[in-house]
Amino acid sequence: MLGPLIIGIKGLVLSHEDTQRLQHPLVGGVILFARNYNDVPQLRALVAEIKALRSPSLWVSVDHEGGRVQRFINGFTRLPSLGELGALYESDRQSAVLKTNEWGFCMAQELLAVGVDMSFAPVVDLNKNKLSLIGDRSFHRKSDIVAAMTKAWCDGVHRAGMKTCAKHFPGHGDVTVDSHDDLPVDVREYNTIASDDLIPFLQLIKEEALDAIMPAHIVFPKVDDKPAGFSSIWMKDILRQQCQFKGVIISDDLGMGGAEGMGTYPERLQSALNAGCDLVLLCNEYLGIEECLQTFTIDATFDRSDSITTLYGRKIG
Repeated sequence: MLGPLIIGIKGLVLSHEDTQRLQHPLVGGVILFARNYNDVPQLRALVAEIKALRSPSLWVSVDHEGGRVQRFINGFTRLPSLGELGALYESDRQSAVLKTNEWGFCMAQELLAVGVDMSFAPVVDLNKNKLSLIGDRSFHRKSDIVAAMTKAWCDGVHRAGMKTCAKHFPGHGDVTVDSHDDLPVDVREYNTIASDDLIPFLQLIKEEALDAIMPAHIVFPKVDDKPAGFSSIWMKDILRQQCQFKGVIISDDLGMGGAEGMGTYPERLQSALNAGCDLVLLCNEYLGIEECLQTFTIDATFDRSDSITTLYGRKIG
């Protein structure tokens, strides 16, 4: 059994506490950060150690988008920001698409070579220049360009043998508050969102380019009073039924400021699962992780083995 909780670990090797947590049935995987990386041999050994703990093996993920968000630097190719690639699209569409495909392939191949299953990428938000959190992490302001460039990126990632995760559904580009710090509120009507921010998601779902989607910690009060990742309206009614998404839904980090209003960490976890998230991130709050592990009575309803095994990356070497 692999559970829905994807957690962070503290250092370059597994501590006794890490090992105990990772063997808990509520846990299904690990998200790595720069604190977990020294060099390629160390990372490869760490990932192998993580995967040897359980059968089926724990799933290993990372935020490795390129530009400002790349956790592993020395020993890895320095990836351009998506914004750089999007800017090229305006002057040379064919070259931009080809280069984006190659950068997606490069990112995925290098991570797969050390055993990392998936990067939480790409960002599918629109860059409306309202929030530096997004900025050049986005391909472009125009939804059609974001859709085209994301498809090229996903094709490259798939060619390498890795699955994709688009974020942050239904769109993080129209708010001025960073959801790491506080809860943003987007007061637009649903039809306005659907005619702009949702277009790339809808197109990519139709083209079967997305294996997973990560919702935003943003409240859209004209739709629901809960943040999107805790809202069954957004997750079940809109993403699953209306958008016909059949992949894996992975929550954003429960330790972020945008999730604080949803209660204790166990309450946040339960709320995300109730809303329709398949997997749930809790990255850096070790006391919160312990609280979750000690709170829940585990039964078959927590088994996410089927979801996780669909996200394993291709083994290289």
